[in-house]
Amino acid sequence: MKKRTAFLAVLTFVLAFVLVACGGGSSSGGSAPKGGAADTEKGEGVMTYAEYAAAAVDDAVTIEAYVQGKQSWWDNKATIYAQDADGGYFIYNATCSEEDYAKLVDGQKIKVTGYKAEWSGEIEVVEGVIEFEDGNYLAAAVDVTDKLGTDELINFQNQKVAFKGMTIEASKDASGADVAYIYNWDGSGTDGDDLYFNVTDGKATYQFTVESYLTGAGTDVYEAVKALNVGDTVDLEGFLYWYEGANPHITSVTVK
Repeated sequence: MKKRTAFLAVLTFVLAFVLVACGGGSSSGGSAPKGGAADTEKGEGVMTYAEYAAAAVDDAVTIEAYVQGKQSWWDNKATIYAQDADGGYFIYNATCSEEDYAKLVDGQKIKVTGYKAEWSGEIEVVEGVIEFEDGNYLAAAVDVTDKLGTDELINFQNQKVAFKGMTIEASKDASGADVAYIYNWDGSGTDGDDLYFNVTDGKATYQFTVESYLTGAGTDVYEAVKALNVGDTVDLEGFLYWYEGANPHITSVTVK
């Protein structure tokens, strides 16, 4: 994804120092247990995923979901992936203190009130206010390998997804050499920036991303991509972000 420069210019510096971390509302505190099941019942005034999906851009929305990954915190704003039993949500720049951000552990149930927005095809909740609720749920990655190249893939936007048996294809670095990955979408970056790499399912080639604010340098997935070779067969997991088409943010790489 070509990043939103308005706030990202300083975000890398801030994130280097921020190890804690989101929004207002009551807090249950502590760490959410792993596992659990997603509650299919919604509270009063809370949309089902179908209602959220049907809402128009700029409509006010209220959702309940479970944190699946934290992308960033900056200037009392948090960006996170969340999911319920029926779909995924990208919550962008929700009001969030550092103290509350630390409580947004994977699995934690939250309620978010904000507005539905769209940015280059990515559907998100903006201007959100977060409340903590009781409950925990970690979604299993859905195998969408056979959905690549089809109109069905977008139905899984922002969910945890898996791509199985993919082959690493060469990318071109800034000098034009064949490499297994590049820094930034155009090869202009350096270590610590987003990683981009090409994969094929034998039918077409796709470009996937390791988003540095979500899983940056030193994380298992970042270092695993740096160790890839052209021709490797891999299983991948990540969040199905969208930027003018599918732009998965990969969080796990397994070389077969």
